[in-house]
Amino acid sequence: MSAAQIIGLGSPLVDLCVQVTDDFLTEHVPGAKGGMELVSAAEIGRMLQAHGGMPAQAPGGSACNVVAGLANLGIGAAFIGCTGDDDLGEFMRMSLAVQGVDARLITRHGAPTGRVLAMVTPDAQRTFRTCLGAAATLSAAEVTPEAFAGAAFVVMEGYSCYDHALVRAIANATRQAGAELVLDFASHEVVRANQAVLAELMSQGLVGGAILNQDEAAAWSGGDPKAALDEIAPLVRFAAVKLGAEGAWLRRGSEALHVAGQPAKAIDTNGAGDAWLAGLLAGLVRGAPLDVCGELAGRSGAAAVEVVGAQVPRPKWREIRGRLDAWS
Repeated sequence: MSAAQIIGLGSPLVDLCVQVTDDFLTEHVPGAKGGMELVSAAEIGRMLQAHGGMPAQAPGGSACNVVAGLANLGIGAAFIGCTGDDDLGEFMRMSLAVQGVDARLITRHGAPTGRVLAMVTPDAQRTFRTCLGAAATLSAAEVTPEAFAGAAFVVMEGYSCYDHALVRAIANATRQAGAELVLDFASHEVVRANQAVLAELMSQGLVGGAILNQDEAAAWSGGDPKAALDEIAPLVRFAAVKLGAEGAWLRRGSEALHVAGQPAKAIDTNGAGDAWLAGLLAGLVRGAPLDVCGELAGRSGAAAVEVVGAQVPRPKWREIRGRLDAWS
């Protein structure tokens, strides 16, 4: 396997995106509007049948989205995860390759490829129902320092923290490989369920970068997002709290700044945080100043909310890459 500057590790999931009404959610979707809940592949099939339309299909999963964005920004990127031996697994492999990502996928025979039904209401809010399938089967024994050789950063989804043995193995293998672990906290549910192991990893110096949104930061601190940043930033090399349209707070050592949000007409927020992180890491790996990294992150996140689904159009990525190239 060729070396990559940034390696993503997590759940390769095929996004199945549909536009729905609030009434559709009330009638056909178990659970509350917004957020993510786990369901079976059969349940996703039932909801799609009730919808009746053809979903837009795209490679997804948080770390997958991040490395796809990085590849489009000219950064060498790879992804490690598990898929099933089925059509969606092949779709995932081919889609990553087309984006320029080194797809280091492990095939699990007899397990379905993970999938996410992403339902977007007219207010641009997203409601996810997820079947992890094969994506949930990566084991600690399969994570070695050799897998991360040559990388500057390893990006791990917060959802991986539910498997404490796996997340500890990833963190230790990353350090042994000489890379920095970047941890996207993923959701406020992840924070509440796994705060102890997250704190453990950071206190041991195993996390290089911590990325939270406002809700995740509030869950960490018990209400005040800024308090979470104040607590976490001294434990990592860089930290960020995303504030949506209001921009983000960034910390790196003694540097602390607020970057303004970029103007955008929000259609779908699916994947915006992943695109934001791709922009940030592209700047960091190229050695850009922190304010430039924040600007690249903001431009990337804004581009994501203006389209349905998590995939930013390539012309928009080229525009953002031009800004990165102009700086360097």
